[in-house]
Amino acid sequence: MSWSAPSPRIRSLIRQGAEIALNPRPEWLAELDAATLAGETRKPIAADPVLSAGMRRANRANLLQWAAANVSAPGAPVPANDGELPLVTARDIVRHGLDEPALDAFRAGESVAVRVWTQIACSLTDDAQELRELLDVSLRSISAFVDASVAVLSAHIRAERVELAGGTHAERRHIVTLLLDGAPITPQRAEAGLGYPLDTTHTAAVIWADDLDADLRQLDRAAEALASAAGRARLLSVTASAATRWVWIDAALDPAGVRAAIGPLPVARVALGSPASGVNGFRRSHLDALTTQRMLARLASAQRLASHDEVELVALLSQDLEGADRFVRRTLGDLDGAPADIVDAVRVFLAEQCNASRAALRLFTHRNTLLRRLNRADELLPRPLAEHTLEVAAALEIRHWRGRD
Repeated sequence: MSWSAPSPRIRSLIRQGAEIALNPRPEWLAELDAATLAGETRKPIAADPVLSAGMRRANRANLLQWAAANVSAPGAPVPANDGELPLVTARDIVRHGLDEPALDAFRAGESVAVRVWTQIACSLTDDAQELRELLDVSLRSISAFVDASVAVLSAHIRAERVELAGGTHAERRHIVTLLLDGAPITPQRAEAGLGYPLDTTHTAAVIWADDLDADLRQLDRAAEALASAAGRARLLSVTASAATRWVWIDAALDPAGVRAAIGPLPVARVALGSPASGVNGFRRSHLDALTTQRMLARLASAQRLASHDEVELVALLSQDLEGADRFVRRTLGDLDGAPADIVDAVRVFLAEQCNASRAALRLFTHRNTLLRRLNRADELLPRPLAEHTLEVAAALEIRHWRGRD
């Protein structure tokens, strides 16, 4: 694209606008994030917490790079974003079996950036001629920058695909994909390629990190810790992305033991599937672990560990997040904002099948204290607890995994 420097006045306006864009408003970033993950081709990205976080991060990095370049050299061509982040994004896209269509996310981000920049430009000058020149230069600049950055990322994706095609990791990932897809591959061939038995009980786990700048070596140590927690069980670990590991252990796992094992590894978060046997169990447990991970992401839960057995009901109820929140508010009423000791009393009482003695023991409190708290909860609930215990139990579970305890 031919490029001529704009007038000093337009360069000054571009710098002013870029300084505003360097400190974007929260609502701009929220719109950018939403657009990045919307649409049919981006559903696999939106469903994966690590991929979606990486894509949001990459789009924000593009926004800030363009703005910073136009503060230092307003109106000049902006080089493509060719840093470490695009390379990590390319690896994650390829390792998740995605391809160049996933890059539509950057085009969606561009459309939001253009709209926001137009708003900024209109706030800088009332002169129609200045505004036309300002928009002509800057919008061509945004388009050229995104084109160049997407081209760089496409090249990274092609290179990553070639690199992964020839390694042991690629073979293991390919075999795992065949098993998960139900493709015709014999157990003997799969076991030989994976170095892991299939005719056994499997517990699958998804181990991931929210912070892509953290020490990601902790993810591999967490996988080993899971195997140790199961008594040195056999372990299969596949790198699904830079910040995600798909793991299978040939044993049942106790969540309490896993919680203790990953305690010294604060970067790692773990979603466990339910134990299941054979090839179908290998697949089923993994899908359960993915469901659990996606539920935690959907609820913006801060919990570091969850098992499918714990959250299956909540995962089903929270598919419609707004509807789930309405259900919680309608069911709990004023109990939703009650002190933690009151809420905990009801949740544990219901978990102990309405046995006050067991609930008091679990809460390390006197039975009479528990009963007083339950009476107070009845005053706060729209309907007495005894009349809708199932609904209250479900609402409290949603509330718990939403991180409101």
